[in-house]
Amino acid sequence: MWRIWMLFDPRRALLALFTFLFVLALVIHFILLSTDRFNWLEGARGSSAPMTQQSSLPAR
Repeated sequence: MWRIWMLFDPRRALLALFTFLFVLALVIHFILLSTDRFNWLEGARGSSAPMTQQSSLPAR
């Protein structure tokens, strides 16, 4: 393992890794915010009908 760190500068490699992970997290969050189901800031758009709960029990 130490031979890999002899090829790459650890500071630059870790900085590149953290930058990549931060950009990936931002992309994932913006993708989720662009959907109706997972937009936690504005809520669901366009669904004005109330949701109904369906029961799995048979009618009596």
